[in-house]
Amino acid sequence: MRRIAFLLVDGFALMSTAAALEPLRAANMFAPTHAYDITLLSTSAEGARSSVGAGFEARHFTKAQPLFDLVFVVAGGDPARHNDAGLMAWLRQADRNGVALGGISGGAVILAKAGLLADRRFTVHWHHYDDFDAMGGTWLLERRLFVIDRDRYTCAGGSAPLDMMHALIARDFGSGFAQRISDWFIQTDVRGADAPQRKSIAARYGPLPPMVEDAITLMESHIADPLDQTQLASLTGRSVRQLQRQFRAALGRSVMEEYRRIRLDTGRDLVQRSRLPLSEIAQLTGFSTQAHFGDAFRRQFGHAPSHLRRSAPPAPQT
Repeated sequence: MRRIAFLLVDGFALMSTAAALEPLRAANMFAPTHAYDITLLSTSAEGARSSVGAGFEARHFTKAQPLFDLVFVVAGGDPARHNDAGLMAWLRQADRNGVALGGISGGAVILAKAGLLADRRFTVHWHHYDDFDAMGGTWLLERRLFVIDRDRYTCAGGSAPLDMMHALIARDFGSGFAQRISDWFIQTDVRGADAPQRKSIAARYGPLPPMVEDAITLMESHIADPLDQTQLASLTGRSVRQLQRQFRAALGRSVMEEYRRIRLDTGRDLVQRSRLPLSEIAQLTGFSTQAHFGDAFRRQFGHAPSHLRRSAPPAPQT
């Protein structure tokens, strides 16, 4: 059982909150044992109040020890103006305790203000892009539907939490179980992490066997912490041999060859648009050392990442 807290900042949107909570409730309903223990926390002593006035009964965050497995900060309105030093300290303590942290809608703004998004890929609702420009600094902000980077889970709000929770449940219980939850909510088109900034997996690859598409979805949400092929096979409900055969038939590449290509494409993007040291980019894309990253990059693209960086235009401060 995973202990997940939702820290609801006054002015949060009901839609994005429900889109995050309901899949976990359904998972508890269908799983053979209780899958997720959910706690609602607030930034107000009177409970959590949404943007439309409705609210939840919730404990003030100061009355809860930051000892969960995962804490999502859910924020709307103007999170850049939220300067609660106690909240920032609580989130930093959660991080020191090894708690994974997430941001829904504008929640990533608060995580950034607490200093908890350094060297992490993340996303935020498009309405809050300018908040990061105003804060200054170098951010690995991606215009994507959701981003899971190791112990950071961020999404754009609205209906995006449905898609992020699908990825989270698939990681915990396999793609078949996650699809059962999506079907429960009549979510017939589960969007990948790259939507809507990139085309869907089907549009990029063409028709694929379901197990191959499920595996690619898992790969794209586990860039910095790659899964091995046994995990990929298990989470897609197939054997390693079956998965390898399907990848060869559909793509002409092995499972891990395709996974390495996806990670290297992410690395190339980071080399071009960020000022991060190559050693950090290697870590962000799941390579054990900068040398390992450089060798793989050279084999894939025909030149070293340092060559690409020298020839790229200056990276923007975003």
